[in-house]
Order: sequence, then C-alpha cells, then structure tokens
Amino acid sequence: MAHINLLPWRTERRKQREREFFMQLAAAFVAALLVVLLWVFWMDQRIDSQNERNAYLQGEIKQLDERISKIKDLEKVRERLLARKQIIEQLQANRSQMVHLFDELVKTIPASARLDGLKQTGDSMTLEGVAQSNASVAEYMRNIESSPWMGHADLRKTENTHGDLRLPYSFGLDVALSRPKTDETPDDDHTPVIPASAPAPAPASSAPAPAASVAHPAPTPAAQPAAAVPVTTANAEGKNASPAGHRGADK
Repeated sequence: MAHINLLPWRTERRKQREREFFMQLAAAFVAALLVVLLWVFWMDQRIDSQNERNAYLQGEIKQLDERISKIKDLEKVRERLLARKQIIEQLQANRSQMVHLFDELVKTIPASARLDGLKQTGDSMTLEGVAQSNASVAEYMRNIESSPWMGHADLRKTENTHGDLRLPYSFGLDVALSRPKTDETPDDDHTPVIPASAPAPAPASSAPAPAASVAHPAPTPAAQPAAAVPVTTANAEGKNASPAGHRGADK
C-alpha cells in the first residue's frame, strides 16, 4: 500500500534551515569572539613586553646618566688638578724671576733717576719714578730694553712736577717682562765689578776678565769708591752700571 505524507514538509524544511542558519551564526559569533579575545591577549602581551623593555632601557639610561655625571665630576677634578699643576710649574719656572728683576732694576736705573713704585701684573710691570730730565728717562728705557729679563718699555707719562729741585720730572713706564733665550741665566755670584777709575771693558766677544776682578755684586760702601760712574759708561754697559751712583743720587 502506498504511503502518502500529508504533513506540510516545506514548512518543516524551512524551520530546519532556519535552525541551521542560527546555529551557524552563533558558531561564527563565538569564533569571532574567540579571535578578538586572542588578539586582545596577544596585544596585551606585546604591550607588557614593550613596557618591560622600556623600563629596562630607562634603568640603563639612568645608570649611564650617573656614570656621565661622575665622568663630568672627574673631568672637573682633572681640570682643577691640571690648573694647579700649571700654576706650580709656572711658579717653579719663575721662582727666581723676581730676584733677577730686582737685580736688573738696580743695574739699569741711571744715577739721575729714582723709582717710587713698581707693580707686576703677569708678564708686564708698571714703574713709577722721578728723574732729573727727559734724557735720564730715555737712558733708563734704553737700559731696560738691553736687559735680558726685561723687554720693550713704553713711556706712559712724563711731566715736570717741580716736586723736587734735583729730580723734577715724574715718569711712568710699562715694561714687558721676558726671559733669557738660553736656559743658563747669568750668575750673580760671578758678576765682575769695574771700578770707576778703570777704562771701559772690552766687548763680549773678547777674553773674559781675570779672576782678580771678580767680586760679589753687592759691595759695601767702604769697598766701593764714592765717585759715581759717568752716565756714558752706564749707557755703554747697560746692565753692568755700578749701583753706587744710584745710591749717591738717592741721598
């Protein structure tokens, strides 16, 4: 006998397809949700990893900053030590300069001039004094320029103040200090002293003076003749002029 289905099969099939569609939609939604969750988790992991790297870099940068600050402090200490070293070396090199300068001041000043004050600033010296005439000032400048420890002399002022009848002219000089070209400086203990009655000494290229004429550079008034050395002799000798004339003029 034939079987006949009288039920609405199309409606049942439509309902089944609808159920399958919603099931597939729910599965797609769940899969999309899982994908989104996995992506969020992966991004969070990357962010955490980058934050850890940033923290590590910040720590290393902080350590490097501390090291740089220590290096800067060490460089400052090094610069201070080098400055002290240079000052000590300069003092060591110029420890005898003042002695030679005072000796040259005594040797170069003529009998017709007198110093009232001096001031040294670095490699320059300022001299203040009085003289008998402008010719005495010019002679003093020539003697200074011929000295191995003093260089060029600039005349700052010269005027007739009538303060002293014997030394009416006041002058001011700016002298540039220098050092001898050779390392061997003249020895003050072996500087020959020439009496006032002796003739002018021979040039520097001639034979040295005999040992009998060698004496100390600071003779006592009793050993030195009372007469002053003439100005022409001081001009010819420059720094070898006798300091006795200067002491006679200052009296």
